[in-house]
Amino acid sequence: MTIEFSKPLKATETPIPGVVLYDLPVHGDNRGWFKENWQREKMMALGLPDFSPVQNNISFNEKAGTTRGIHAEPWDKFISVATGRIFGAWVDLRKGLSFGKVFTAELDASQAIFIPRGVGNAFQTLEDNTAYTYLVNDHWSADAQGQYTFLNLADGAANIPWPIPLDRAELSDKDKAHPHLADVVPMPPKKILVLGANGQLGRALRAAYDGEASVEFAGRAEFDLSSASSYTGRNWNNYSAIINAAAYTAVDEAETPEGRRHAWASNVQAVAELAKIATAHGIALVHVSSDYVFNGTSAQHPEDEELSPLGVYGQTKAAGDAVVGNVPRHYIVRTSWVIGEGNNFVRTMASLARRGIKPSVVDDQIGRLSFTSDIAAAIRHLLESHAPYGTYNYSSDGEPQSWAAIAADVFGLAGAQGTDVSGVSTEEYFKDKAAAPRPLNSVLALDKIKATGFVPPQSSERLKAYMSAEDSQG
Repeated sequence: MTIEFSKPLKATETPIPGVVLYDLPVHGDNRGWFKENWQREKMMALGLPDFSPVQNNISFNEKAGTTRGIHAEPWDKFISVATGRIFGAWVDLRKGLSFGKVFTAELDASQAIFIPRGVGNAFQTLEDNTAYTYLVNDHWSADAQGQYTFLNLADGAANIPWPIPLDRAELSDKDKAHPHLADVVPMPPKKILVLGANGQLGRALRAAYDGEASVEFAGRAEFDLSSASSYTGRNWNNYSAIINAAAYTAVDEAETPEGRRHAWASNVQAVAELAKIATAHGIALVHVSSDYVFNGTSAQHPEDEELSPLGVYGQTKAAGDAVVGNVPRHYIVRTSWVIGEGNNFVRTMASLARRGIKPSVVDDQIGRLSFTSDIAAAIRHLLESHAPYGTYNYSSDGEPQSWAAIAADVFGLAGAQGTDVSGVSTEEYFKDKAAAPRPLNSVLALDKIKATGFVPPQSSERLKAYMSAEDSQG
C-alpha cells in the first residue's frame, strides 16, 4: 500500500446529505507514518459537526475480500482506516427524499468519512490485515442494536459495484439475509420532545406539529419536572430537541413564600436539569422566556439588553435564561403578553364586553400581544431553518399599545364600544392589592427573528383572527 503523504486536510461533500469525505494529512518517512486521525478543532472549522464521540471501535479483517454491512446505526460515526485499504459503500436509509442514495469510495489510511445517524455503512477489504476504525457518539448496547436498519449487500436498487464479487467474498450469514431496499423500513429521525404539552403554548405546539410522528408530547403526567425519574427514564440520544413549554407563570403568587419556592423549582431548577441533559447529549434546548426579565425602562428591548427583573417571577425567568444560555445548542424565545387557549386577557375583556361591564384597564403598560400559535410557528421555524443558536425576541408586530387600548379594540370587535374601557395607572389599579411589580414597557425588538426569514404578523390582524375564531366556537 502506498499512502500519499502530506496532503492538506480537506473536506469533500458527497451525494448523501451529511456524509463528508476527509483527506487527512499523513506524515511519514522510512520508519512509518503518523496522522491526526480526528482533530476536533480543525475538522469543525471545515464543517464537521461537533458530534461528541464516546466510544472507539476497531474492526480487524485478516483477509482481502472480507465484506461487512450494510448497517445503519442510531448514532453518528467518524470512520477511517488504520492500516490497509477498503472499498466503502454508504446508502442513505433515513426517512426522507434522499432515501436509497448511494456513495462509494476507496479509502486508505489518508482518508476518513463522517456518517450521520441512519446512513448505512458497508466495506470490503482490498488488502489482508486491514483495520477499520469507528468513533461513535453513543455507547453500544443490545437495546441500541435493536434500532439498527439493514440493507442487503447484493441489493439491485443500490447496485453497489463491489470490486470483489460477493460470491467470492467473505460474508456473514446475517449480512446475506438482510432485506432489499423495497422492504427496508427507513430509520425515522430523532424525536422532538415537547414539555408542558397541556398548557397554552403546549396546545399550540400540538397543533403546529399535528401528525408529526417524530414529535413526542409530554404533560405533567408523562414528564413531571419535579421528579428525578423524569430526567433518567429516557434514552436521550434518540432526541434532537427539547421544547420546554412548561413554566410557573403565576406572577403575583410568586411573591408569596410558597409561590417563590414553586417558581424557582419550575423556572430554574428544572431548567438546569434540562440544560445538563441537552449539553451532555448534543440536544437543542428551546426555552420560552418573558419580557419580565427586563425592568421596562427601555423604549424597546433588544435580545442583548442586560437582564434587570423587578419581581420574583422575572428573577426566576432571568435565572433560567442564564442557565440555558450556557447550553451549546439553545434557543431562548423571549415573548410578551401571551394569548392562547384557556383564560387570558382577551377572553376576559370579550366576556366583559358581552355582559355590558365597563372595566378600568391599565393604560401605562405598553407592549404587543404574542399569540401562542405564532410562538409555536416561530419555534418550529428556528429549529427547521437551523437558525444560529441564541436568544430571539418574539411578539406580534405593529404599533405598541397599552392594555387599555387593546381592551378597547376587543370591545369593538365584540360588538361593544371601545369607549366603555377607561384607563387607569398601574399604581392606581394595584393599590391595596398584593401584586408583583411589572415592567411598564414590554416592547420587544423583532429585527433578529425577522433576519431568519420569519415575519411576525401584525398584532391588530391577529387579534381580529383570534376574536373571529372565538366567536365561531361559540
